[in-house]
Amino acid sequence: MAKSILFGAYYSRHKKDKIMKNSKNVFVVKHGNDWATRSAGNQRVTKVFDTQKEAITAGRQMAINNQSELTIQNKQGRFREKNSYGNDPAKTKG
Repeated sequence: MAKSILFGAYYSRHKKDKIMKNSKNVFVVKHGNDWATRSAGNQRVTKVFDTQKEAITAGRQMAINNQSELTIQNKQGRFREKNSYGNDPAKTKG
């Protein structure tokens, strides 16, 4: 019980730091013969598109607005790409 209170206090003190875990990640998924965008936690798709390119463009904009991650699915249903548009750490090696 003490851990959850401490954990909650840590995050409430750091609300100004936008934490990606709290924002809705966006997925581009195959939807029948079409492509769609879906937000994390939702079972229904947000919008349906004729092409994957259109869905990626819309999904990228949603992820930028949400400061979250965009995950793109390929035709076989496997995730092929993941891009972050959130509050990434400034010091990254690579």
